[in-house]
Amino acid sequence: MPKLKTKRAAAKRFVKTASGFKRGQSHRRHILTKKPSKRKRQLRRESHVHETDVGRVKQMLPSA
Repeated sequence: MPKLKTKRAAAKRFVKTASGFKRGQSHRRHILTKKPSKRKRQLRRESHVHETDVGRVKQMLPSA
């Protein structure tokens, strides 16, 4: 049986943690001056992959 290959795009976007997979948050890179402080503060929280998508991420990252 051939080796399972990792989807490199997924490997760059998701990190395996004890409780699941962590993902990055959008809207935090630039044009931050016009965004309210409340919105920027809420974007600092860790974001996890939703439980309905965990199976798809596991399939893309077989070694995780």
